[in-house]
This record gives sequence, structure tokens and C-alpha cells, in this order.
Amino acid sequence: MTSTQHDIVVIGAGIIGISTALALQAKGHDVLVVDRNDGKAKASEMNAGAFAFTDVVPLATPGIMFKAPKWLLDPLGPLSVPPAYALKIAPWMLRFWRASWPDRYRQSLSAQSDLMKLSQSALDRQIDNTSGETLFRREGQLQLYEGEGEFRASLKTWDERKKHGIRFDLLENAEAIADIQPGIHPRFTHAGFTPDWMNVCDPARWLSHLLQSFIDRGGRLGDAEVMALKPGEDDVSLQTSEGDIAARNVVVCAGAWSHHLARSLGDRIPLETERGYNTTLGDGAFDLRTHLTFGGHGFVVTRINGGVRVGGAVELGGLDLPPNYKRADILLNKAKTFLPGLNTDGGKQWMGFRPSMPDSLPVIDRSPKDSRVIYAFGHGHLGLTQSAGTAELVAALAHETTSPMNMSAFSARRF
Repeated sequence: MTSTQHDIVVIGAGIIGISTALALQAKGHDVLVVDRNDGKAKASEMNAGAFAFTDVVPLATPGIMFKAPKWLLDPLGPLSVPPAYALKIAPWMLRFWRASWPDRYRQSLSAQSDLMKLSQSALDRQIDNTSGETLFRREGQLQLYEGEGEFRASLKTWDERKKHGIRFDLLENAEAIADIQPGIHPRFTHAGFTPDWMNVCDPARWLSHLLQSFIDRGGRLGDAEVMALKPGEDDVSLQTSEGDIAARNVVVCAGAWSHHLARSLGDRIPLETERGYNTTLGDGAFDLRTHLTFGGHGFVVTRINGGVRVGGAVELGGLDLPPNYKRADILLNKAKTFLPGLNTDGGKQWMGFRPSMPDSLPVIDRSPKDSRVIYAFGHGHLGLTQSAGTAELVAALAHETTSPMNMSAFSARRF
């Protein structure tokens, strides 16, 4: 792995990295993927398995800072910052506030919508190219609301989806909801149903499927932790736990760790970590027929193989603080209340890191410090959703062909 100069090295074997490696491979590149194998499940393997192409609205919406203090003061609420991390995240929160101003919000909304459209069509191409259709469910999604007031407050976001061509039906009684998903507590009186929503049966199986496709086509996977990037005259050196690797080109897809590698080049990118929690229940836990989103409580319920995964919430707590599994307990208890027939016995808890930018947009760009390095990270909780589209954009950058969309909103220089 370290003895020759490699064509392209992709750092990160998560869904962004492997999708990117496949797209580069399809362009004729010889690709080495490098990632550390620490035995821990990746966010790409333990997420909700949802392709949320309808989620075009950024987290930083106008007026959100009036709501944020209430959320942040609740240590077990849907959005929280542990007190031990509050000072460190303050600069990021300032940029988040700026991203919520109407001008920036509109720019982010437009860019997010464009990336979603590309990603949806790119996923279809990826599924066809890897014969992966049997791993998918196309069962739609229910966004659930408690009462008329919460539903009316959501209508602006549904109007935004309509403007961007997203199909949906608005349901205004519990009976209409039960026709799609029986067993939901009648406190949820309204919903929005997006029929084009799709899920993968198991994100870990999907990642494994893509990795095997990459390897079967001549791709290579190296086990090493990349600690820094060092530009040289003829190549970029990756300083790893297994020795230095020389590469003509590098793609950084290291998720929540990516900004550390960017900083080793001199690029300072405001990436933060959304720590997500979930509990996976065994086969038969609930007769789930569609993806359920309880937006007012910050979590989802989704089908994983024959079981159910309950997860979500946003804890902006960095990479080093220990997990707070009380958050997973809270979500599971709520799910049991909202789905009275849910069997919560024997669940397996998990916490993972999601790389988050203040404006909810990833960085997909060449490094300002060294054009031989391409960045592809910062997708927040939309990494799975935007993986195939991101891969096609990176391949266009690396191959120096015309990009399928305007990429200025994803610039590494925008902050």
C-alpha cells in the first residue's frame, strides 16, 4: 500500500467514500480506499436507512434562533449541546445563526434541492450499475403532527417542497393516517405523506454491497488511520499509522474527522459533529409499513430488515465526550407511547458521529491549499441520501469534466 505512487486515494470507507470510489473507478481511475478498521460500526452502517430526497429545507431556517435556546437548555431534547462543549461550539453556532438569515437560507435551500435532484437520479444509476434493487424498499414516509397548530406551522415547509417539485399528500385526520400506517396513537391527527421516499433494507448491507462491487472491479481497500496530509512537489503524502502513502490525487471523505485532515493542509473548515443515537429492535417488533418521522420530537422509526430502528436527535457534542445513552432511552420510550403495539424488548443501542456544516450543505470542492486534494464531507444526517450524487460531482472534479450542477454553494471557501 505504501510502496508506490497511487493514482487516487480516497480517505474513508463510509457511504460517501465507497460511492466516490465506485464513481472514480467508472471513469477509469485506479482507486485505493484507506480507512481505519477499529471494529466500530460506522454511521454509514447504523443510520435509519432513509433516502430523504424530500428534506430540502436546511436546519438553519429564519427564526430558528428564537427556538434554539429552549432546545439547547433541555439536555435530553431533540437538539442539545452538552455544557462541557458549549464554549467550543460557539463559533459554529454563530455561523449557524448567520446561515439562518433569509438571504443565506434561500441560497442553501436552492442548492440543497439541486443536490437532492441529482442524488436521486444518481442513486437510480448506482442501483442499476451494482444490481442493488433487491436491497431497497419504496414505501414512502409519514411526517406526523400532534394537532392542528403543529400541522399549520409546518405548511411553509410543505410549500417549499411543492415549489421544488416534491410530491406529497397532506392528511388531516387520524383515520387517513391509519389507512397508511395502523397502530399510531390518535394524538397524531395530521401528517404529510411523501410517496417517493425510499429506504434501504439495511444500510450496513448496502455499504457492504457497494464495497464488494468496488473490490470486484479491481478496487483496493487499505486498513490504516490517516493522520495528516503533506503536499510534495510530485504528489501528496498521506501520513498514516502504517507508514506514508504517496498519491497523485486524494479525496477526503472521512466524515466527522475530515476537518482535521483539511487543517493539516492549512484549510480551516467549520465542521461540527452531530452525535446521533438509536435503538434497533428485533424481528417482529412492530408491523411497520412506511418510514415514520416524529419531527416535533426529533426522531424517526424505520424498518431495518425484519426489525425496527428508533433513532434521531441532534447532540452537538464533538468526537471525544462519552455517549449519553439516556438520549436513546428517551427516544425509545416516546416511540413506545406513540406506537402502543411496539415491542421494545431486547433492543441494541448505538451512537454515531454525523459531520455537520452550519448551513446544512456539504463541502464538495478542491482544497484551496492544494488542488490535488478534493473534499467531500459535511453532509450531516443526509450522507446516505446524497452519497451517489456527491460521488458523481467528485468524479467530475477529478476527471475535469463538466459538473452536472452548479457547485458554488459547496465551496470550501464559503466561510
